[in-house]
Amino acid sequence: MSNLVLLPVLLPFITGAILILFYKKRRTQRVISGFSAIGMLILSIYLAYYVYQESVVVLEVGNWPAPFGIVMVADIFATIMLILSSIVGAACLFFAFQTISKEREKTFFYPFYFFLLTGVNGAFLTGDLFNLFVFFEVMLIASYVLIVMGGTKYQLRESFKYVIINMFSSALFLIAIAYLYSITGTVNMAHLGERVAELEQTGIVTVVAVFLLIVFAVKGALFPLYFWLPRSYYGPPAPIAALFGGLLTKVGIYAIIRMFTLVFNHDVAFTHKGIITVLAGFTMLFGVLGAVSQFDFKRILSYHIISQVGYMVMGLGIYTPIAVAGAIYYIVHHIIVKSALFLFAGATERITGTTDIKQMGGVLKTHPYLAWMFFITALSLAGIPPLSGFFSKFPIIVSGFEEDQHIIAGVALLVGFLTLFSMVKIFQYTFWGEQKHTEEQAKIPAGKMLLPTVPLVALTIILGLAAEPIFQYSMDAAQQIMDPSIYIESVLRGNE
Repeated sequence: MSNLVLLPVLLPFITGAILILFYKKRRTQRVISGFSAIGMLILSIYLAYYVYQESVVVLEVGNWPAPFGIVMVADIFATIMLILSSIVGAACLFFAFQTISKEREKTFFYPFYFFLLTGVNGAFLTGDLFNLFVFFEVMLIASYVLIVMGGTKYQLRESFKYVIINMFSSALFLIAIAYLYSITGTVNMAHLGERVAELEQTGIVTVVAVFLLIVFAVKGALFPLYFWLPRSYYGPPAPIAALFGGLLTKVGIYAIIRMFTLVFNHDVAFTHKGIITVLAGFTMLFGVLGAVSQFDFKRILSYHIISQVGYMVMGLGIYTPIAVAGAIYYIVHHIIVKSALFLFAGATERITGTTDIKQMGGVLKTHPYLAWMFFITALSLAGIPPLSGFFSKFPIIVSGFEEDQHIIAGVALLVGFLTLFSMVKIFQYTFWGEQKHTEEQAKIPAGKMLLPTVPLVALTIILGLAAEPIFQYSMDAAQQIMDPSIYIESVLRGNE
């Protein structure tokens, strides 16, 4: 059964390699890609079910025992992220079938799409810090290609900034790994957790923890290192922007949660309730202020990525089981809703020919299904009950008040109101009012484009209506990761 852990990494990698051979055959690429995406979804759901019913699954690659060899580890948190990666990967892929240009399809769009998913899934499953770096690079290299695909002047200019900042953070990542290895003598995450707990001098470990927090803050777009994101995610086509907006920043957030529950839990008052909580507050506030100030559909959504990741790290900063469970629940909600919103932005742009909401209007009259599906996901993002946004924010904010973190809890409430304001602004300008697009544009069909978004909209409703079992699942994941001994014992002594 342990070999199954490698399949979420191998399947997209092999698919990408095969697709290179058929890069000029659009139909063949679509068939292979579609079957692979569905296969990944089925596989991730089965793996999550098995892990939840049985225990943490560990694969020692090449039969080299941990901590000397490479390990792949699937616990509840990792398998939740795998399911989300598969859902969003499939939805964005099938949306791309309807909207991506022929030129992009013939310039290795599909191979690099699956190479990116290889890096994302590998980052979720690896139990080794250096291999986390490797999978980050696989993901980033693929994203560099996808973000410049099309070669517009704007894309090239903004992607240059994206590449430079990520190269800098990758170099810092290697330096931090080297420092941590010199202190502990290992890069295996479970072994790191054990060694750090045994160290008497923890000051230097805290310094390395801050180094890694900076690295992952760049990847996750936390304050003040989020400046690269809004303009970078504006340029690519909708399916790529949706994939990036839904998944890529969450890999950084996943890494923060994993490392600061498993390894760097020796000084919670300083790292979690101090630094991480402050970063979360500023990230939420500055992100939502950026969104409120914009009048471009995709830029508003891009700034909201920043504000919403603040909620996720806020849950980690409060560091109670309920708060961390809320953070996991919020990750699930946000990945689904944000991907759907970017796809709606793409569909709206295809109809109106612009993303400037001041030049839009009346889309509700010509494309009512698009308008109301957007409205549902917009309300969910703002945290309106009974949708998933409310039930994922609620435990985080309540935990903030219970732990006397009144300022951060108050900021979270304020950000929720401002999020609602900016979402209503999009709906008012884009879908309400006088029709500004031509009758010819009004005849552009949206049905096929919207089909991949239907499961995402349905999921945000289900996640809200079935909040109790979903939150219990998140609670089980939170309790598992907040007890590092479970992970450590499974990896280091699971075969004894």
